[in-house]
Amino acid sequence: MAKGGRLGRWYLAGIAGLALLLIGGLGMLALDRAMRVSALEETRAAATSQAAILAAGLESELNKFTLVPSVLAADPEVAALLAGERGQQAVLNRRLAALAQQTNAAAIYLMDARGTTLAASNWDRPDSFIGSNYGFRDYFAGALANGTRSEFALGTVSRRPGLYLAQRVGPAERPLGVVAVKVEFDSLEAKWRNAEDGVFVTDAGGIVLLASDPDWRFRAAPQAPGEAAPRDPARDAVRYGVAEPRPLALPGLGSGASPVRMIEKIQPIAPVGWELHLLADPAPRVSVALANGRLAGVIALALLALAGAGAWLWQRQREARAAAATAAQTATLREQLQQANRLATLGQITAGLGHEIRQPLAAMRVFAENGERLLAAARTEEAGENFARIAALAGRIGEITEEQLNFSRRSAEEPRLVTLAEVIDGSLLLLRDQIRQKELSLTLPAPEAAAGQVRARHVQLEQVLVNLLQNAVQACAPGGQIALAIAAEGPALHLSVTDTGPGVPPALRDTLFQPFVTGKPEGIGLGLAIARDIMRQLGGDLVHEDTPGGARFTMVMPAA
Repeated sequence: MAKGGRLGRWYLAGIAGLALLLIGGLGMLALDRAMRVSALEETRAAATSQAAILAAGLESELNKFTLVPSVLAADPEVAALLAGERGQQAVLNRRLAALAQQTNAAAIYLMDARGTTLAASNWDRPDSFIGSNYGFRDYFAGALANGTRSEFALGTVSRRPGLYLAQRVGPAERPLGVVAVKVEFDSLEAKWRNAEDGVFVTDAGGIVLLASDPDWRFRAAPQAPGEAAPRDPARDAVRYGVAEPRPLALPGLGSGASPVRMIEKIQPIAPVGWELHLLADPAPRVSVALANGRLAGVIALALLALAGAGAWLWQRQREARAAAATAAQTATLREQLQQANRLATLGQITAGLGHEIRQPLAAMRVFAENGERLLAAARTEEAGENFARIAALAGRIGEITEEQLNFSRRSAEEPRLVTLAEVIDGSLLLLRDQIRQKELSLTLPAPEAAAGQVRARHVQLEQVLVNLLQNAVQACAPGGQIALAIAAEGPALHLSVTDTGPGVPPALRDTLFQPFVTGKPEGIGLGLAIARDIMRQLGGDLVHEDTPGGARFTMVMPAA
């Protein structure tokens, strides 16, 4: 039953452990999911904020250059040159060069109504625009027709991409020419490459104009169905250098082939109708968040484990304290029960002890009276013999009362070396009168055998032996026999009490040492139970065996 209970507890403990592991695993999955969602939201928020900042920077850059062609279109020197005053060309060239240097424009130039360049900021360079005709450009035709126009395209001379901002000079019905500013974004794109995962700008048709990765430029970005307008290959070839722009394959994976998809944020760019696309890789934030979350989860599990271990240790200590208190209470109750048993036993032999004391007292009276008469007759030597007999009898009475007191005292003594002869003599001193009254013959062990020693409490050993002797006396008929024997068997000493009584009834043999089991009408059945408990506390035992003519009880004790 106990083994099955232990197996059941181990089974329940295993089930509880598996349940805790499952709960811990589910908790870690939920924590991973929460940390992943939080990292993605954080990345989206950061990307939105960064995209707005980059778009504002680009708009500021564009607005700075938008005013330049408008101001130049109203300049009198520009109008004079277009009206045919060629003397203004050199002055205007230097002015445009200075203005380009101040504004960081790639080029500023002036074209007549046919598209021929008359003045330019790069007039003194081998790739000067002067004399080149740009009447085929969309920005030129658009500015003549509408007053202003912008176009992003490759330069026909430099083959460098840039934004062309054009402004008409003169009224629409009689235009004089067009002022154009070319803006290049090399430094801005370089900053994007160093600072972001991916940035590109598209025009209204979805063509990539600016990009942190130069390979993305002039590719067609994905557009929603219905938004893609038909393209003119010839026009695209002039503007972008490619007749059919290849599609832009946006990176779908984070760094290190992370399964986390890029987050794209789109910000409109005024006033040119562009869109800035910011690609943010959430993988680093997700990795850090997962690591932090798992670390927090492990710490939480460790704290829970420590708390559980602490609770378990506290419970074990509480159980240990309760067990110690129970053991102490049990020991106290056992000692009290043994004391009650001793007092009950002493009560049964008190009448015999009274007879043992009355006889010496009567003899002492007789010797005292005779001593008085002998002294009166001056027979001092004979009187001294009487007084010696009185002293011996007084010593006998002292031995009896001392043994009685020792037997009734609570056993507070520590274990010590006890000679078996001491235990036998003390027990017989208490029971000798009962043995004599029933005229029982008593056989004692040899003195050398009785000299054997054990480490125990003298009172407890005497209590056991008195119980066994008293049971033997009560079991024997008048004239019966009681034999005490001592034998050494290995590391143990055996002190046996054999009587010639009727023996233990068969019905009681299996339960003989259980409490409240007795074959005596007046008994309560605690003597043998307490006696065996005392012997087992000593590290020995109390055993019973039937003999052909009675019963034998043996005290088994470890030898000292």
